[in-house]
Amino acid sequence: MEVIALTIIIIAVAAILGILLVYYTTRYRYENKFRTWQQEVWQKWGEEKEKAVRDAVAQSRAVLGGKFTEQMAPYLPEFKYDPTEARFIGSPVDLIVFPGLSRGEPEEIVIMEIKSGRSAQLSPQERKIRQLIEDGMVRWELLQRPSEAERQPGT
Repeated sequence: MEVIALTIIIIAVAAILGILLVYYTTRYRYENKFRTWQQEVWQKWGEEKEKAVRDAVAQSRAVLGGKFTEQMAPYLPEFKYDPTEARFIGSPVDLIVFPGLSRGEPEEIVIMEIKSGRSAQLSPQERKIRQLIEDGMVRWELLQRPSEAERQPGT
């Protein structure tokens, strides 16, 4: 009877040890797979973040370069007007040029958009403004405000 009891105890201990061995081996394997996956994901996210930052910096530089070009356009060699006759607006058009203004004899009014880089296309709003100008939908208005003396009653 003692041999049977001892055999059962040995088998039970061996079964428990076997179960523990399988449990810890399986756990170790899955934890390693998880750590490997986690490292790959973190590395991928890090690379994507770096790329996003690089792209954002490049885009920002391009925008700033474009704005700088818009402001400096009257002083560039390609600018065919007198720089003193150009007025920077910025938005929705970049410049308004008054050829002849420096001589006291304005000849025309040129509304100018400055583009640089590869994607030198007009925005939908800029295209609409260009179309309005080409269709002659431009007019002159004078807003005249009363002087301070005229606004004060009893003076």
